[in-house]
Amino acid sequence: MAQAPDAAELTVADMLERFGPIPARRIRHDPRPGTATEQDVVELSLHEDRLYELVDGILVEKTMGAYESYLGCLLSHFLTGHVLEHGLGIVLGADGMVRLAPGLVRIPDVSFISWDRFPRRQIPRNPILGLAPDLAIEVLSKGNTKQEMARKLEDYFTSGVRLVWYLDSKTATAQCYTSPKSETIVHANESLDGGLVLPGFRLPIASLFEEPKAP
Repeated sequence: MAQAPDAAELTVADMLERFGPIPARRIRHDPRPGTATEQDVVELSLHEDRLYELVDGILVEKTMGAYESYLGCLLSHFLTGHVLEHGLGIVLGADGMVRLAPGLVRIPDVSFISWDRFPRRQIPRNPILGLAPDLAIEVLSKGNTKQEMARKLEDYFTSGVRLVWYLDSKTATAQCYTSPKSETIVHANESLDGGLVLPGFRLPIASLFEEPKAP
């Protein structure tokens, strides 16, 4: 993982290298990029009701449109049912903050954490969980860039995440990763498979992307 330069040395090129051409409004400038801390992440979530990931001392706003939020909630519903039925662990939603490394806070849209990662099967009450999930899920939105999502993949797997799913509503597919360089595309007529991370979990992609039907 690249070391962060001094805050005074951060340039537009530094931002582009990390995140690509993301909308400028997603980078918070108070506190100054390169100087932000985990406490800033917590304070902003409490007092401004806005979620920011922390990367190299830079606060990057977590944004999601209404449809992407719907997809995340729907997938969380299916996952939670399976996880509770089999006593596998817990599922976090779109505001579940996790510390992947000191000074690195990510907020997957949905994540699964097995009981094996919790001492004595107790869920910490801290606002940021100090552990990596087993499964991290991101619902791709218009503001995401290739550089940003590639960096997230590296961060996730370096920290011990075992499986990553990127849902793409434009193509009604899922990009499934077991490493940053091991990608499988799950298409509309296929199913998401939890594999060894979520034994027994299978979900047809069509169940996520089909339009809801009135009763």
